[in-house]
This record gives sequence, structure tokens and C-alpha cells, in this order.
Amino acid sequence: MITKTRSVEQIIEEQMLKWQMTRKEITDKKIVLPVITVSREPGSGGRILSQALARKHGLDMFHQEVLHEMAASTKVSTAILETLDERGISVLEDSISALVHDRHLWPDRYLQHLMKVIGTIGKHGNAVIVGRGANFILPPEGRLRLRVVAPRDVRIAHVVRDYDVSRDEAKRRIIRTESDRRAFIRKYFNADIADPQNYDLIINTEVLTIDTAVEVVGKAADLFAN
Repeated sequence: MITKTRSVEQIIEEQMLKWQMTRKEITDKKIVLPVITVSREPGSGGRILSQALARKHGLDMFHQEVLHEMAASTKVSTAILETLDERGISVLEDSISALVHDRHLWPDRYLQHLMKVIGTIGKHGNAVIVGRGANFILPPEGRLRLRVVAPRDVRIAHVVRDYDVSRDEAKRRIIRTESDRRAFIRKYFNADIADPQNYDLIINTEVLTIDTAVEVVGKAADLFAN
């Protein structure tokens, strides 16, 4: 599992080695789960759910913060892309070109790197990707788009509990993060982060525990398995 406890350089080096080793394994009879992309409302428990999914199914975990640092570095994004063979790179580049054309995007350097990073992770598979618009980048085949939500009062209570802050501070944090995420998706993908049509499955953590949500998502992933 990938966490922020290691440097980006260490994460890349370890992940590249793992991908190289995995490519040598025989997986003909192995059921391959789709890459799970997770978009979440702040305070909904989406990060905790993502970690639980990764643990249960043995998936690599790519948090929003790590993805951002990967995409912000030309050296790192290039190293990630080079883990693919020539055919994989060609297919990925075609997919990115189609995405840019279909969504009428004007990608800056950051978005170009981000699409390559997330696209490469998608090619390798076996991953949970949290945030950064991954659900808009990966092609339909081989991915399950998850959105985690909850009523604002429930999310405020979660933030108060998890960060030991006042209710007013928790509300401010949620509103600020919601605004930032909405603006990011609008800027880079010309899309509404809250539009349910952008997701395959929506989980409401007001009525579902994390354990139950993991089971639900796992069953949905099995249906998507290739």
C-alpha cells in the first residue's frame, strides 16, 4: 500500500520495482479487479473507505497528495510512463488525445503529467486512486468510478471527531475543501464533481458503515472484473 510516510522518490522506486516483478508473474487465471477511482465529499469517510478497500483486496493505494506530487514533477511523471512498453505508451497517448478532444480540454503541463501518471497506473491496474479527477482520465474498460457522500451535518460531525476541532472550524474546512475540489474538476475537466452521471456507484456513509461499504464496492468490482 502506498502512503505519504515515504518520499515520492521512494514511492516511485518501490512501485516501479513492484510493477516490473508483477509483469513476470503468470496471471492468466487470476480475476483482475478494475482500478477503483474514488471521489469523495470532505468528511464522508472516503479516504478511510479507500484504505479499507486496498487492504482487503491487496490493491496499491494512490492518495490525492501523492498523485499531485507525481504530476508536479517532470522527472517523476516521465519515470512512471517509462514503466510501460512501447505499445502501452502508444495506447495511453491515444487515450489521452481522445480525452482532450472529447472534453475540449486545454491541458497545461500539470494536467499533461497528471493524465500520464494516472493513465499509467490504470494500465498497470490493481489500484485504488483517490481524487485528482482519475474517474475522468481512465477509459471505461477496467475501472470502477466511486463517489462517497454524506449529508453535511454528518460530515461536520466526522471532522469534529477526527480532528478535534470546533463545529464551526469543521464546517469551514469542509466548505473550503468542497470549493477547492469543485474548482479543480471544473478547471481541468470541464465537469461537475457532484454530477452522479460521472460515477458508477455512489456510497452514502450516513447509512452504510465502512465495513458494509467495502463489501458493497467489492461486489460491484467483481461484476466489473475482466
